[in-house]
Formats: sequence, structure tokens, C-alpha cells
Amino acid sequence: MNILLWGFIGFTLLYEPIIGYWLYQRFKIRVRTNPASRIHYYKIVMLGLWLPTLIILIVVANSELTLEELRVIMPSINTEALGPIVTYIVIVGALLYSILLLYYAIGYFISNNVKSKMILMKQKQMKHKAFTELLPVTKKDKVIWNLVAWTAGITEEIIYRGFLIFAFNALFPEWSIWFVLLCTSIIFGLAHTYQSLSGVIRTTIIGFVFGMLAIALNSIIPLILLHALIDYVGKLGDENEKD
Repeated sequence: MNILLWGFIGFTLLYEPIIGYWLYQRFKIRVRTNPASRIHYYKIVMLGLWLPTLIILIVVANSELTLEELRVIMPSINTEALGPIVTYIVIVGALLYSILLLYYAIGYFISNNVKSKMILMKQKQMKHKAFTELLPVTKKDKVIWNLVAWTAGITEEIIYRGFLIFAFNALFPEWSIWFVLLCTSIIFGLAHTYQSLSGVIRTTIIGFVFGMLAIALNSIIPLILLHALIDYVGKLGDENEKD
């Protein structure tokens, strides 16, 4: 089992940070002359996330490793690992943030005021994003992008907050949970090298917060829903849609 755990850690350090970055650079060149390559790239991204996830599930089905150890179970509050104060701060913060996301997700379609604000916010964000080529443009792009959002929500949580945290805990039982969360969140941040250094730092922080939430709730199921919701809301506000 240890060989498998080390191999998986090596994969997370190699594929997304290096190969994924290289694939994105190739995509940036191609999409300038062939917008249709955006959908092809979306499919490559989903394949690169689903394959390791399926391998994890196969391992679970054919070994002593359980879904419970990967926190693929219904949530229950766990105050032992992080302490009561941190645990409840993280849970309440995530709950409030989820309510805010739902407000924008629903308000975008029923309130012209909310929709106008989100369009303005999106225009400001586009000026600072380093990966604008990746964002959907056509209606077909946006349909596939929704699948990418759900893929990331499900697979990244299983990989980084489920299996990877388990792997570090199993390989280094003497480490504190805080150091384990730091290591796994850095690897998660490196998986987003295509977003430039600022994107790596931002996703590292997000990964750390999500890791705390996984420990606090002893489950990654709420994280899957929150992750997908974040990605979905992130695409709203783009009014430059093409057929």
C-alpha cells in the first residue's frame, strides 16, 4: 500500500503541475486560430481528473481501503482534530459563503440588479485573469464547461481532500494535521500552475481552507457541492456568448 501511496503523491506532483501546464500552453496557442479546440481541451482536462479518481475507486474496491477513510461519507462535526473554536469558525464561514453563492446563482436569473452587478464584476475580473483563454465563449462551450465544473468538484475533492490527506496521514502518522493540510494544499495549488503564481497561491489557500472543512465535517461530500457551486457561479456574468 505504501508504494501505491508514494506513487500517487508522485503523480500529483508530476501530472498537473508539469504535464497539465504544458498542455495548457499548447492549448493557448491553438485556441487563437481554432476556437473549437476549447471543447477538446475541456475533454482532456476531464479525462485527466477522472482517470486518477477511477483508479482510487478501483483501489477502494479491491483493498482494505474504505470510502470512510477517504471521507466519502455523510458529514458529522469533528472538533477533535482542529479544536472546537477553529472547527465551528470554518463550518460557519463555509455556510455563509455557500449562502452568498446561492444568492448570486439564483439572483442572476431572477434579478436584473444582481445580473448587472455580476456582469460588471466579471468584466473587472477578466482584466486580471491569466487564463482567459480557458473560459467558455459559445453556448456549446458553456454546456461542456458545466461538466468541467462538476468534474472538478467531484474528482479534485476525492483526489486532494480525500485520498491525498489519507496518504500523508498513513505515510507520516507523526505529522500534525496542520502540516498534512499544508502539504496537500501546496500540491493542490501546484496543480493550478496554468493560473500563474498568483493563481497557485490563491488555490493553495483555498485548498487549505477546504482541507480544514473536510476535517471539521469529516466528509468531502459538502466540499464537492461547494466546489462545483463555486465553479458554476464563476462562469456567470459573461454576456459575450456566441452561437
